[in-house]
Amino acid sequence: LQWSSPPEAIERFKSQEIWFAPPQFYELCRLCNFSSLHELHKFSSDRALEGCERWMPVMLTASDGYVQLLPGDELYPEDPDYTGEKKIIMSTDKKVEDLIKEGSEFHRIVIKNMNNLAVYVNIQAKYKHRNPLMINSDCSDYSSRL
Repeated sequence: LQWSSPPEAIERFKSQEIWFAPPQFYELCRLCNFSSLHELHKFSSDRALEGCERWMPVMLTASDGYVQLLPGDELYPEDPDYTGEKKIIMSTDKKVEDLIKEGSEFHRIVIKNMNNLAVYVNIQAKYKHRNPLMINSDCSDYSSRL
């Protein structure tokens, strides 16, 4: 067991030393907003009574990968299949890159393969929360010191 800061964990993920699922990648990207544990604690204390939102990603299969759509994304369905009973399959012949170029409101995790994830968010977070930093597991562009 080894302690890692969010940027260190993402680096270890990129080097395939560790693996985590897309929701954990998303949360690590969110933690990269904070440069210290003190800053994270202050933020969480300040927004503790604001509320939270429950949501479920909806998978969109593209020709070269997958996109986990989250609420607020322009492609997120109006009536998502929360139970799986409807057997709705969302797919497109477009490439992931084309979906990004054509879009304007993003809240999604792009999955090229198990070790190539990217977070795209440009919508306003609810309940005074912080959006994750938009990090692609292919490159390093974050500054957290947690």
